[in-house]
Amino acid sequence: MGEKKTITVFGATGAQGGGLARAILADPEGGFTVRAVTRHADSPKARELSALGAEVVQADMDDEASLAPAFEHAYGTFVVTDFWEHMSAEREKTQALAVARAASHAGIQHAIWSTLEDTRDCIPLEDPRMPTLQEKYKVPHFDGKAEADRYFTEEGVPTTFLRTTFFWDNLLTTFTPQRGADGVLELVFPMGDRRLSGIAVADVGKTALAVFKRDTDLIAATVSIAGEHLTLSDMAAALTETIGETVRSRPLDPDAFRALGFPGADEAGNMFQYYAECADRFTAARDLTAVRELNPDLQDFRTWLAAHRDALRAAFAQ
Repeated sequence: MGEKKTITVFGATGAQGGGLARAILADPEGGFTVRAVTRHADSPKARELSALGAEVVQADMDDEASLAPAFEHAYGTFVVTDFWEHMSAEREKTQALAVARAASHAGIQHAIWSTLEDTRDCIPLEDPRMPTLQEKYKVPHFDGKAEADRYFTEEGVPTTFLRTTFFWDNLLTTFTPQRGADGVLELVFPMGDRRLSGIAVADVGKTALAVFKRDTDLIAATVSIAGEHLTLSDMAAALTETIGETVRSRPLDPDAFRALGFPGADEAGNMFQYYAECADRFTAARDLTAVRELNPDLQDFRTWLAAHRDALRAAFAQ
């Protein structure tokens, strides 16, 4: 085998980037090596990646000048921004532009940009079904990423646009089922009886690695991924079977969900309403057979649940 190609991985200590970094490190014959980008090179997660064989470099997407060394002599890059850290679509766009410029200047041969649909294509800005947020978005963490797609194209970066979806891992944290008045665990997302596309976050990284292995085949392509499309009732039944405790679905009205008042409730409420009201086009864009051809180990919901049974029980017990 020739010299390995370096992949500069943003978000390497987070969920998506971390999944790709670990997938590359677990595949020593795969032809790639990891350059893990982090703002905190001395963090426990960064040190762990270093111990596994990654090159760790310190850079910050909010500081464009810091990005050039991260791309030096790199073949490709995986780019992901974290809306939930600051909850600003404009800041996400600024970060994406900075990375696109730096990747272009460095001559990156293949970028994967973790992105999402523009929800306004389905629910226009003037549509009163859901509130407009941050002045010009329906679901800012979707719409901002979608607007940033053009930066990679305009900067001439050969890019695959990897559209993700709801992470089942969020059931362990942000969207853990809550107990109803009678003590029964409930899924309360405002989805009605529509199917929610979900995926194990580790499969984002594994699928991204498969895209890199396809060389130039998927440059300029949009690859939309999911592991399974399920109703809340389906999810509740699978959860019940896995943890040995009843979980029921009680979908809230979107306005009632937004009124829950937790940080980001408006954003999350709009997101789930978009998933529900635009379910047909969203799920149709995610051909599970095609995703499985890229990533044969793609997990379905029950497979993910089985691997996280103990963690789920612990999260639900709190």
